[in-house]
Amino acid sequence: MLNSTPLPPTLDRLLAATNAHDIDGLVNCFSPDYHLAMPNHPARDFTGNDQVRRNWTQFFTQIPDIEGSITATARGPGSDQWWTEWEIRGTRRDGAPHLMRGVMIFTVGPDASDLIRANRFYLEPAEPKTGLDNDAFVASLTDGGERP
Repeated sequence: MLNSTPLPPTLDRLLAATNAHDIDGLVNCFSPDYHLAMPNHPARDFTGNDQVRRNWTQFFTQIPDIEGSITATARGPGSDQWWTEWEIRGTRRDGAPHLMRGVMIFTVGPDASDLIRANRFYLEPAEPKTGLDNDAFVASLTDGGERP
């Protein structure tokens, strides 16, 4: 972990509910007016914990062994902002592996009764090691071509 400050109880509950596939426990971590922002994919932003329920019902159904881990944490500049690095993995019903990694920046208070109010979401599907190497990736960003 990036620091030794314990996570707020709500984020501990979120991780436990995710790994237990407890949809009610998971949804109950979020305020009714929760806002998710995906800066890299703004069309996917939403407000409300009803969408959280729809999303995670799909995950639990289609990836029956899904589990998450928080690999690093840091407390943000405000007392209620938490930077968390996640890995979420499992196997989809079609047998394909599911692996996402990235950062979620949660807005949640320190008390056990506090609910998650917001999240800046930067998780993406992880590429296998057979993906583009760094030179090819930079070339694809700068000129769309392959590296020499």
